[in-house]
Amino acid sequence: MPQADQTGGRAMPEWEKIDTVFLDMDGTLLDLYFDNHFWREHMPRRYAEYHGLDEAVAQAHLDTHYERHAGTLNWYCLDFWSSELNLDIVQLKQEVAHLIAVRPDVPAFLQAVRASGRRITMVTNAHPKSLDLKMRETGLDAHFDALISSHQIGMPKEHPDFWQALQAVEPFDKARTLFVDDSLPVLNSARAYGIAHLLAICNPDSSQPHKDCADFVAIESFAQVMPGA
Repeated sequence: MPQADQTGGRAMPEWEKIDTVFLDMDGTLLDLYFDNHFWREHMPRRYAEYHGLDEAVAQAHLDTHYERHAGTLNWYCLDFWSSELNLDIVQLKQEVAHLIAVRPDVPAFLQAVRASGRRITMVTNAHPKSLDLKMRETGLDAHFDALISSHQIGMPKEHPDFWQALQAVEPFDKARTLFVDDSLPVLNSARAYGIAHLLAICNPDSSQPHKDCADFVAIESFAQVMPGA
């Protein structure tokens, strides 16, 4: 596991023990503000307009749908939500795409990992259409050896069998892999599988306070964990 640098308060991965870097997208590489704004503000407003509802009523309807599918692959599936809500979710996301933002120090971190010769893979629950939109807006895909959506695997990262299934498309040595995510259920899943090096993002949404990352080593900027720094 990464060790805390007591002198500088930094969480330093043991880079000499890491060959592969897995990175989440939303809340890890990208500011989670976009997604929270979309699902909690933009969607209720547009859903209310489409169905002729009061916005509070629309939000209550959406909350019922959200709760029913939380933690499942449907939760992350834009095609599912387009069908479920009778709205073009991709088009609605494009309406606020200007809010998609890369977290500070991410490009420099990705460049440093690439320069170090380690394999770097995005492992995200985002639907491929959402992934495509965000890569078009940010250009981060140029830094990666591979981009993998859990929709390719057939189960979300929270699922206990996800990581074994990932091995079939992206072989890795779990003892020599670093995984960074902002979701505690996902990090717990990765830890249960045996991924040795784990980091949590404690401030995924720039508009919200830092969150409790339980017993995971947490960072607020990738500047804290640059390879060779």
